[in-house]
Amino acid sequence: MTDIAARPVSRGSLLRNAGAAGAGVMLGGGLLSAATARAAGGVTKGDIDILIAAEIAEALAVTTYTNIITRAPFFKRLALDDQGYLKAARQEEMSHYALEASVTGKPSPFTTFYYPHGMFKHAQTTLNTLVTLEDAFIAAYLVGVRNFSNSDLRVTAARIMGIESDHRTLARVVGPGVAKRDGGPIELITGAQGVAESVDPPNNNGYERTLKWTNIGQAVAALTPFVDKAAAAKAGFDTDDAFHFHPFTPHLPNPLGAFFGFGG
Repeated sequence: MTDIAARPVSRGSLLRNAGAAGAGVMLGGGLLSAATARAAGGVTKGDIDILIAAEIAEALAVTTYTNIITRAPFFKRLALDDQGYLKAARQEEMSHYALEASVTGKPSPFTTFYYPHGMFKHAQTTLNTLVTLEDAFIAAYLVGVRNFSNSDLRVTAARIMGIESDHRTLARVVGPGVAKRDGGPIELITGAQGVAESVDPPNNNGYERTLKWTNIGQAVAALTPFVDKAAAAKAGFDTDDAFHFHPFTPHLPNPLGAFFGFGG
């Protein structure tokens, strides 16, 4: 996997269609209405840009977890607790998407995604890509912490970033549990920085990695090969098989971990 932090920045390739994406937001149970969400300190155009990029990322995340669960041969041979992590992550990513869409009033402008060759077939490729994406999501939400215009949105970004960090660590937990017939145990996983890292320990960060991103355009550039067919082909991804985002109403694993409001 190429070091995504080194790719050139091009915000327009993802955000230029956002304004025409339309309404029709699907909300998960208990989430705020768009009007209420906007009242939580107000949002600026810069906030919307970040939130639209986050929606694209969350739609990609939901699609990734969905297809790991339904298509990846190694999934059904994982321990039940590892399967449970992947299933819970899918619900959590959908909840993030629904919350962000409730603020923007628009769905993700991109709902078709492309992946590297071997994705959902080869466990090493799947886990490398999953950790790469979670690395990117963490760094993107840290951009939100840095650049959102009000404290409500900054704290919400930090709350979501913490869950993405859980997902990164748990994805690394899965590696050693991959069955031998699926190429396991997997002891090295390559994430966003292009370096194969030992999964021992899976929680190998003392501080979250920013990837040196300071604006949302850098996150957008990193996601471009996953959403744009021409960029996917240039990156060496498989463009013969496209995967589609299918929204649903999320059911979080524990009500104590639900979103109760921008106040906390």
